[in-house]
Amino acid sequence: MALFKSETVQDEPVIGQHYLVCGTEDCEKNCQFYCNDCHRSLCERCRDEHQKGMDTKIHEVVPYRERRRQLPVEKCKDHSNKIKQVNKMEESLIEELHTQDNTYKDYISYLENLVKEFNGYLSSTELLKNPIIVSLVGLLNIQPIPETTKPVHPVFTAGQYSKEDVTKLLGGVTVPDIKPEVREIKYLNTASIQLKPTESGEKQTFSVTKVREYTVPGVKNVWHISLGKPGRLWLNDRHGNLVQTDQNGNQLKRTLTSGREEGYHTVTQDGDLIYKDLENKVINRITQNNTVIEYQFIKTKDWTPLSIYSSHINGDILVGMIKGREAKVTKYNKTKGREAKVTKYNKTGEEIQNIKRDNKRKGLYGVPHYITENINGDICTSDYKERAVVVVNKSGQHRFSYTGQRLRFLPFSICTDLLGHILVCDGISNTVHLLDQDGQFLSLLLTPEQHKIGCPRGMCVDTENNLYMGQYFTKTVSVYKYSYMKDACL
Repeated sequence: MALFKSETVQDEPVIGQHYLVCGTEDCEKNCQFYCNDCHRSLCERCRDEHQKGMDTKIHEVVPYRERRRQLPVEKCKDHSNKIKQVNKMEESLIEELHTQDNTYKDYISYLENLVKEFNGYLSSTELLKNPIIVSLVGLLNIQPIPETTKPVHPVFTAGQYSKEDVTKLLGGVTVPDIKPEVREIKYLNTASIQLKPTESGEKQTFSVTKVREYTVPGVKNVWHISLGKPGRLWLNDRHGNLVQTDQNGNQLKRTLTSGREEGYHTVTQDGDLIYKDLENKVINRITQNNTVIEYQFIKTKDWTPLSIYSSHINGDILVGMIKGREAKVTKYNKTKGREAKVTKYNKTGEEIQNIKRDNKRKGLYGVPHYITENINGDICTSDYKERAVVVVNKSGQHRFSYTGQRLRFLPFSICTDLLGHILVCDGISNTVHLLDQDGQFLSLLLTPEQHKIGCPRGMCVDTENNLYMGQYFTKTVSVYKYSYMKDACL
């Protein structure tokens, strides 16, 4: 899905970038924040220290993607030479004044020494033998005050501009004398569903319309869907068949993989397909035009990769993995001898972050079989063993876990939309749950009763809020259009 628009650096087109390093000297950690006052990138630890400093605690520190653009310094083409002349004149005047100041200091020192000498003569007991009586004129030969010059200061002449001149330079605003047109209101023939009221006293409603559906050739069912370039989708079934289709269901590419019932493939910002090889515990990459095929793009060693997602924010690759070779019992898992984690790689395949436990050292994951990223950088996983949606922030700190609205909940495919809502398929009630960014349940977006769905499994949302959904017992993909509205509560 695409990034949410705002009036910050987020408006820039998202392109592939290298691993961002903290701007603090001798710190090489991942840059996550930005100080708008210092114009410096910061990691989480340096951000905390920056906000504790006496001189920097009032600085505005924001997430890196929300940083304020630093204004460029542009020199005036018309007055640059004159400014240089003024600067040279100022330096010359300062040097001249310093020289004169030293001259006066030397003269004052000379007078002070002369006074001390006369005081010595006057305090002598042999006053008659003092040379001052014999040759007073010679002793009174005092040096004159040194001559100095009065500096010539530059004179500033203010320009004379009228209001009309400023208007010509900057332009003006006029209001046309045109009668406003009344907008035409178009009503949709769709059912509106009311969501729970928010804390601000507003209630949200949304409409869901089934736009179309098509059959996917080459698969027996649809367990996961990855968005490629506009109009292109990658889909898989539980038998390892992975196909690419257009939005009308025409097959474009096909490959056989070892993937099964999890979200094991994703598409990068460059349009490359990335998918796991379960048997060899590696992740492969195929470029958009098939010119480069890397069969061991990432090696997960003794960890078994399950789910994978390529960030639309910075191109990082998120991988949910399990490890069953260690002979130990963990407190955070229901299965003996198994660990689970989420690992983050940069777009070149270099490991940059591991997420396994919360701040109480308890395990976060059991079997993270689907994974995605929200617009605020949160990492959202659908965990089969924990029967929960587990969400951590970009630093790996646990934010919340969602366990459904009933006694039983089995999450499958998970995705987010343009507003940061979280959508997840429930394999027990065969519904699609809609959550906000903080894990608050909003409503059931799709239900068997209202939308005639069977067993939803694969799911994704495109940049126009079109929801693509695949099911367990059919190879048909259904496309739904849903939109949000807010009304004041009466």
